[in-house]
Amino acid sequence: MNMYELAKNEYASIGIDTEAAINCLKDIPVSIHCWQGDDVIGLDGGGALSGGIQTTGNYPGRARNFEELKADIKEAFSLMPGKKRLNLHASYAVLNGEQVDRNAYRPEHFAPWVDFAKELGLDGIDFNPTMFSHKNVKDGLTLSSPDENIRKFWIDHCISCLKIAEYFAEEFNSHCLVNIWIPDGFKDVPADRLTPRLRLKDSLDKILACGYDRSKVVVAVESKVFGIGVESYTVGSNEFYQNYAAKNDICCLLDNGHYHPLEYVSDKIPALLAFYDKLALHVTRGVRWDSDHVVLFEDELKEIAKEIVRNNATDKVMIGLDYFDASINRLSAWVTGQRSMEKALLYALLIPHEKLRSLQDSSAFTELMVAQEEVKDMPFGAVWKEYLSREGLKEDYLTEIKKYESEVLNKRV
Repeated sequence: MNMYELAKNEYASIGIDTEAAINCLKDIPVSIHCWQGDDVIGLDGGGALSGGIQTTGNYPGRARNFEELKADIKEAFSLMPGKKRLNLHASYAVLNGEQVDRNAYRPEHFAPWVDFAKELGLDGIDFNPTMFSHKNVKDGLTLSSPDENIRKFWIDHCISCLKIAEYFAEEFNSHCLVNIWIPDGFKDVPADRLTPRLRLKDSLDKILACGYDRSKVVVAVESKVFGIGVESYTVGSNEFYQNYAAKNDICCLLDNGHYHPLEYVSDKIPALLAFYDKLALHVTRGVRWDSDHVVLFEDELKEIAKEIVRNNATDKVMIGLDYFDASINRLSAWVTGQRSMEKALLYALLIPHEKLRSLQDSSAFTELMVAQEEVKDMPFGAVWKEYLSREGLKEDYLTEIKKYESEVLNKRV
């Protein structure tokens, strides 16, 4: 017997079908963010990074234009197993010299991305309005700005993004998740916490009233606890967005870097599944704060995956990645993070959740603790390697990436 056959038999002894787990995993889509490849700079010339976003490091080979970014995505995606989607920010519009601002973006500005995604055989495209790195982020505010003209610009931008999302959904016959995140907040203690949120509420109401097709577009709102330059007050807080989403029948997006370090998104997922039909995730790795480190196969990632799997929510929780690191090879960051997410999902699929739930419900807590520990010793690695093999991939991806670095990235000067 090879290692996989041995692992298959051992998992069968605890009631787990490894074949079913592998088949399930390969059909769970993960949305891969385009902005890891160019350090969140974008293609529309909006300006230097703002909104509390920073990318640190100067590793050689950053993608400088659409063609280079496409080439890097294609190479990185070729080393990733499973079903993939592409996650775009609006700042990645392909304008080809046309003078048009973000409030007037149209589907044709993203048609090259559609062609590219189809070439790669992707499952669909997700989308994000880009409300940072732009001259109309006035005093750090967008949809909550006291300046009516500023608010209108960003309302129009979000509406244009919903129309573009409909186009994506039609092209792929798949939903498009549109995630609204704003950088709005104050560095020091505010004099008024309510009014900016009322302005944000009014702006969101106007966006949702545009008449977009809810059967094609899933709108989500994303909270954040604080950011650089907005340490004291964030307009789009967790409480605000969860209540707004519930009242307006839209989706909450949980970014696991956007909470206090002792808050866990893995605990929030089942809490929200009690009330929402759909949830969205931006999976990252915060080190002391929302630092957007590359996702690794660590405890909280495993817990997030467990909550998705054990609650039969693989079709309810839309998984996207969100990190950016310029201190290491950017393609390695992409592949490492995506494979870590896949590993966590497979790990969760190989756990006898019903058996563990039964022990909990019968208050057999001693037996539950022992059973949970025994799962950790199961031969997970052999199943992971079998999955990669069936996806036509090797466990070693760094050799190919270093070859690409030598032949392509190092020639970008």
